[in-house]
Amino acid sequence: MRVVLVSALVSSLSLAPVQCARTPDPTLRVEDSPGDALWDLAQDFRAKKDEAAARSTLKFLVDKYPSSRHAAAARAELDGHSDGG
Repeated sequence: MRVVLVSALVSSLSLAPVQCARTPDPTLRVEDSPGDALWDLAQDFRAKKDEAAARSTLKFLVDKYPSSRHAAAARAELDGHSDGG
């Protein structure tokens, strides 16, 4: 009986997927950072002609996530656009 259980266990393990250590590719991210999400949200607001919401979102991005990869672009958009847009 014990031999049958061990044999079944060995057979099951041979079918299990093998987990290999790897370094994930940062260009293939699955999740957005908060800065990415805020940038996308601001662009969506702008596409819907809601400039006030876009500017508010960009300001929040700059204030809360100043090291985000989108912070410099958000600052530039805030400095370059007037409220009349």
